[in-house]
Amino acid sequence: MFGFLKKSQDNGTDGFVAPVTGKCISIEEVADAVFSSKMMGDGFAIVPTGDTVVAPADGEIVMIPESKHAFGMKTKDGVELLVHIGLDTVNLNGQGFEVLTKQGSRVKAGAPVIRFDRSFMEEKGIDLTTMLVFTGGYDKPVALSCVGQTVNAGDKVL
Repeated sequence: MFGFLKKSQDNGTDGFVAPVTGKCISIEEVADAVFSSKMMGDGFAIVPTGDTVVAPADGEIVMIPESKHAFGMKTKDGVELLVHIGLDTVNLNGQGFEVLTKQGSRVKAGAPVIRFDRSFMEEKGIDLTTMLVFTGGYDKPVALSCVGQTVNAGDKVL
């Protein structure tokens, strides 16, 4: 009856922000078939020029592996997502990563979560492409207007 009493039907999320500063690309462009084939879920990626990875939405940090190369989040409305920093970075066993928050923390979109040592990664020849993958609760097409453009960590992209 009254529109202001209705719950939003868009997963209740205010959107998603870039998890790192850099060039926005489609998930299909990622040089790893696990991501580019959307085996883990749909999403997008950023080829970073920055070194601080932020929360892409308001929610809870539900997972940070010992390898520190990724983190999982769940938004208040149940969207589950994974932010994965670089390709084959799990093999670094945490080297070159600094966790800036802890598992179980409630964070706002744009809050710093992990920082990586850019020069260390470059010395190791690491592809730093950072993926945001929706692993559950997000069923809309990932239609980005930022593909091919530079975005700043915390900029709204979706």
